[in-house]
Amino acid sequence: MNIINKEINQLLIVGVTPYFLDKGVLWYEENLQKILTARETQPFFAENVIFLQKDHSFQFAQFLRKLDEMGYERVFKVSEPGEFSQRGGIVDVFPINLMNAMRLDFLGNEVDAIKILEDIKITDEEKSKEILKKKLKSQKIFSELKGLKPGDYLVHLDHGIGKFVGIENFEMQSTKFEIQIENRGTLTAARINPDEENPKSENEYYVLEYDKEDKLYVPLGLERKLSRYVGFQDPKVSRLGSSIWQKTKGVIKEAVEKLAKELLQLYAQKETVERAPYSGDKELESQFKSGFEFQETPDQLQAIEDIRKDLQKAKPMDRIVCGDVGFGKTEVAMRTALLASINNRQTVLICPTTILANQHFNSFRKRFENLPVRIAQLSGLQTKTEQKKVINDLKEGRIDIVIGTHRLLSKDIGFKNLQLLIIDDEQKFGVKQKERLRQLKTSLDVLSLSATPIPRTIYLALSSLKNISLMQTPPNGRQAIKTEVLKYKTKAVKRIIDEELKRKGQVFYLHNRVQTIEAKVRELKELCPKAKISSIHGSIAEKQLIRIMDEFQKEKTNVLVATTIIENGLDIPNVNTIIIEDSARLGLSQAHQIRGRVGRSGTKSFAYFMYNEKSLTPLVKDRLKALEDAQELGAGYRIAIRDLELRGAGNILGKEQSGAINKIGLNLYSQMISEAIEKFKQ
Repeated sequence: MNIINKEINQLLIVGVTPYFLDKGVLWYEENLQKILTARETQPFFAENVIFLQKDHSFQFAQFLRKLDEMGYERVFKVSEPGEFSQRGGIVDVFPINLMNAMRLDFLGNEVDAIKILEDIKITDEEKSKEILKKKLKSQKIFSELKGLKPGDYLVHLDHGIGKFVGIENFEMQSTKFEIQIENRGTLTAARINPDEENPKSENEYYVLEYDKEDKLYVPLGLERKLSRYVGFQDPKVSRLGSSIWQKTKGVIKEAVEKLAKELLQLYAQKETVERAPYSGDKELESQFKSGFEFQETPDQLQAIEDIRKDLQKAKPMDRIVCGDVGFGKTEVAMRTALLASINNRQTVLICPTTILANQHFNSFRKRFENLPVRIAQLSGLQTKTEQKKVINDLKEGRIDIVIGTHRLLSKDIGFKNLQLLIIDDEQKFGVKQKERLRQLKTSLDVLSLSATPIPRTIYLALSSLKNISLMQTPPNGRQAIKTEVLKYKTKAVKRIIDEELKRKGQVFYLHNRVQTIEAKVRELKELCPKAKISSIHGSIAEKQLIRIMDEFQKEKTNVLVATTIIENGLDIPNVNTIIIEDSARLGLSQAHQIRGRVGRSGTKSFAYFMYNEKSLTPLVKDRLKALEDAQELGAGYRIAIRDLELRGAGNILGKEQSGAINKIGLNLYSQMISEAIEKFKQ
């Protein structure tokens, strides 16, 4: 129940704009008459000032529309400056030019009462203004509408989720234009007080369709109230004129503020831990750099520099390096591990699979072979005797870098001077596993590598808390993968394999059913007698798996039939063609990830997504068309934006946030986090 202190006879409400946010409350009292005079002659003041008087008329629908256009956010319950709510003829509004929220009672189009809500107030005007300025900036950042297409879902800050229809022009005889609610809840464009003497003018509007075919017309210039909807599923379109959206937004805002507090507390705790800063060794670093066969991309160099700066501080590093498959994250990890070795500190590199751990072990060993750095592997590939020796050497400090799987999390593992933890494919590790790693040592430096794009929105929202390096530039010489979608035919399979073998390349053949994989190998041997074919899947013993992969890498075989076990981390430059036999079974982001297994060198590469007629549903058609349409490098971020962005959001925020993200969309959710963090930091 709101406490009403007293009634007043008049009320000034100004727009949420930088100009007015720079003025103090006292300024409005001293300059009221000047503001009202300016309103009559200057367009800026006419558009950004409302002046109400008790027992005077002010069209109710126009009042609500003008609050919206002046940047006020419609909420279920007012709590902060820049918000308003409406229940019947009662409107609560918190003007940015006052210290208290106000209640307005309308009788039709007449202002019946203006009351002060004593219990909704601010105590620090400067802090409040600063929060509002950042909120305005946040709204603009998160309302990216480039490339908008009819049918896309948009979220309106005040009215909820609708479907974008297009941009329409309206010809009017007055520049005064209203968005009003008709009987059945449609928000439509309508002229008010037409002035016949005014020349005709055109106004452009975003048109959004809501439930029951209601339409909302949003003027160009009010984009800050709109954001793209990104969710785990197609959203439920809102009903205009309903209070459900405001209630939903209010509940999520409370949860987001709780999350923001927890994040701030977590990072505040990390700020208190210290360790000795790292020092460099120019000679060793230069020698190591000269062993890199490729030209570093600008993003790689930036990530390496970001990490160097992190390690030169006394505060432990906690950084995510995020980039598409093959964009050079491993080299960044190697250079970080070198810095740890230079400072006589041990490094752990943990991977989700034995194949990936073994590949990293071989890559690290090759790159460090001319340096005094001792590298070991710990996984199920080794005998118990071999594992025991590695564990003992770690404890005694005879190993500088150890690479392995979750075996490194076992309780029998100890270290002499562990300082750096590198987590590859960090999205594959659960929260508890990550915490177990961090518990090894409170001052541990942590470098996480992720191929799942971190959404721009989450990046912006959390950039003041998390250290993130984005690697979005492909290496020099990398070519786009030629992608073709075609009906499954054995003749086509034979042609594709023969053409690749003719140019001395290798082929991945994805057959994602373990039970029939050997039958498929026999079928392909009959089809392509010259091919040397092997197969792998998750049920094969680890040592056999590594042996088969090793033979394929050394080109003793040239066609590898595999399940989706090949999805992560494999880097075999001579594989230039991949055939996905039943592509209808793959999700969009998984299909893109598997496509990234080829094209790892400068050679022209091909991906063939095959289907059979029975599995070709409308959804599958759309998915395959998206893959075929978006073949350029880095296209994965665009074609799988919904799936990949949300997976990225889940990695950082936790899967429990998915329900809330679904209801209001990732962009608005991120905007709320950004605003809450800034609010609590103040």
